[in-house]
Amino acid sequence: VQLQASGGGSVQAGESLRLSCTASAKISGVQVRAWYRHTPGAQREMVASIRGGGTTYYADSVEGRFRISRDIRKDQIFLQMDSLNVDDTGTYYCFMKSPWRDYWGEGTQVTVSS
Repeated sequence: VQLQASGGGSVQAGESLRLSCTASAKISGVQVRAWYRHTPGAQREMVASIRGGGTTYYADSVEGRFRISRDIRKDQIFLQMDSLNVDDTGTYYCFMKSPWRDYWGEGTQVTVSS
């Protein structure tokens, strides 16, 4: 099973992007769906996550600006990113965790210019 992320691009500060991630096949028992990002000069960090029961988590840097959602039936996750700033520039990866293994997407690039 592969995760395919899309929706990245180059935008101006203050604009929005919506990332999507789709699994190539059904993944059973997904416990956590999340988005990570790797920004220049920093380690990969979790940006947002949503657990099976619907509980969400957001990094402090994106709280109030980003929103994670999911379509369980279609094995999709989304990240709505509003009020983007230059610090949001990086490669974004989708992630799904099942009881048996972790799944990572290949990443989609987000570039925000001032």
